Amino acid sequence: MNRPDSGEPGSFGTIQVYPAGHGPGRPAAPGPARPFRIVGGTVCGRTVLSRTVSSRTVLNSVKWQSAILCQKSLSEAQLTAQDPPALPAELADWPVCTLSETQLGDLELLTSGVFAPLRGFMGTADAATVAELGTLADGTPWPVPVTLDVPADAVPADAGRLVLQDREGSPLAVLSITERPPLQPGLVRLAGPVTALREPEHGPFRQLRRHPEEVRAELAGAGGSVLGYATRRPLNGRHVGQLRHYADQLNARLLVLPLVCGAAELVTRPEALVRAVLAARPHLPAGTLVVPVPLAPRAASGVEDLRALGIVAAAYGATHLLADMPDVAGLPAGTRNGTLAVPGVPIPVISAGEWAYDPRSEVWRPLALIEPGAERGELTDSELGALLDSGAELPAWLVPPGVARELRRARPPRAERGLAIFFTGLSGSGKSTIARGLAEALTERGDRTVSLLDGDHVRQLLSAGLTFSRADRDLNIARIGYVAAEVARHGGIAICAPIAPYAGARAAAREMVTEVGDFLLVHVSTPVEVCAARDRKGLYAKARAGLITGFTGVSDPYEEPHDADLVIDTSVLTRRQAVDAVLKLLTAGGWLTRGPDEPAGSGGAGNSGGPGPALRLGPSGPAVRRLLSRRLNPRLRRVRLPRAWRGTRWSACS
Repeated sequence: MNRPDSGEPGSFGTIQVYPAGHGPGRPAAPGPARPFRIVGGTVCGRTVLSRTVSSRTVLNSVKWQSAILCQKSLSEAQLTAQDPPALPAELADWPVCTLSETQLGDLELLTSGVFAPLRGFMGTADAATVAELGTLADGTPWPVPVTLDVPADAVPADAGRLVLQDREGSPLAVLSITERPPLQPGLVRLAGPVTALREPEHGPFRQLRRHPEEVRAELAGAGGSVLGYATRRPLNGRHVGQLRHYADQLNARLLVLPLVCGAAELVTRPEALVRAVLAARPHLPAGTLVVPVPLAPRAASGVEDLRALGIVAAAYGATHLLADMPDVAGLPAGTRNGTLAVPGVPIPVISAGEWAYDPRSEVWRPLALIEPGAERGELTDSELGALLDSGAELPAWLVPPGVARELRRARPPRAERGLAIFFTGLSGSGKSTIARGLAEALTERGDRTVSLLDGDHVRQLLSAGLTFSRADRDLNIARIGYVAAEVARHGGIAICAPIAPYAGARAAAREMVTEVGDFLLVHVSTPVEVCAARDRKGLYAKARAGLITGFTGVSDPYEEPHDADLVIDTSVLTRRQAVDAVLKLLTAGGWLTRGPDEPAGSGGAGNSGGPGPALRLGPSGPAVRRLLSRRLNPRLRRVRLPRAWRGTRWSACS
């Protein structure tokens, strides 16, 4: 073996062997990172050796292929010829489970040591005491459950081990199953220690997601205090001012931890969050570290969520934690004498307190230091979102210019943003007719790219081979939603017109699209009697005679939407009126620019000229609800909405 200073490949500092059963997933010990080491462990009675570079475990020349879902096993053919002999042959016979985004985040935090002293997914005793007392069963403070819930048929009843893999089919760890209590019909909770097989490879900004041991070593080498700040939202002027102020007070280095598992606030996508935080870094103290962390959001109280942030920050070397809320567990604003109970040394918490922008000194500062009435308050997410949606310039006092550019990239103006318009209704309701008319009208305008997902192309390419079972109907909507999301991702408008009878499938399609663009649900509410009268194929009559089963509206239910953005009844509206109503909604919402000959007050969907009850805004459609809230919010008058929106008149919802 080469000397540490030889400069030859494979040089190393120390050799460390973990005890049997304690492989590379064992929590990292405190202290400086070792440049190279040989790590040994056992899996199913066989030794596994791996070389660790900068304390990050990488199995030599191992490549895994093919995504395999739960209840299936890895086959010999799916392992490449480069697998080392030390890899246990039993691995090919163990069942495999593909983890969700949240589960992948938890696994990474477990195997990297961030969740120390946890070595795996919690059992019944730990989960119960965490829920009741906020501690593990042995009394160690712990705020939130870290559990693995899977379908009951995902793992054979006699399985003792389970290979955990990512969505690309790369095995990441092995779970040794110690418990599998049932939770509810069709769902079980698996518990037991996990042994890492390899480091996660996928995901944006992977090069920034450093091992906590490396970060701790770098921060410890510099000495002094470290102020940690974890966030799911881009940094604005207030955040920058607070971070600079408290880092200066503590004479501390700054550690910013963007939380990249789950939706980010305002910008949705985690990669957009990281870009925005990096854009703010030039305005932060020199030496600021930015390390993305896959901590998933949890349904926890403010204090429990804060304790989880404290665990993560401490694992990466923070000595103090800045909490972005006026009051934290009773701590006086701006004080350092409160602490969070976390495993190991308690971490002091700084409550940021109430800040505002002082236009006279042109800085953000504590509200108490600003002359009453002179302050400028921070905009809410809804107000800031309205500015981004309209394409208006973001004030420099509110957001640093570099961050503003990233916000506009992540959330372009609605006139440039991708959109899915999802028509739903009974067969014969007129949804396809409206969808085709809308596609033609948008094509004639020429200012947006349009894709119509309806008719023979969908039936032959997306729906081919599917039956009318509920599972296949849901799969059909999922396929259409996926394609619509891809259209929206690239700034186009996708017009979809399936029956989509089930609320759950519609909600899943909305969720897919809203990760990358906007989603409008239009309920074509034409009565079933009118739909049956229009039926030229006699399908309704056959269904009522029992000749056709599973027919929506007759022998299969249609779950009427309660989250529609627009409701249209074509029994009393012409095709032209219905298309115009959708166009006016798109114009009022900013997805289309107003034409030069279009009157300024014609933005509302309720002004279509048709009978009132035949056309109305949906009772609680998210997109329209946001528009209404912005129009009724007096604070938005200060930031000036686009002229087209200011002239919009909305009809009453019914």
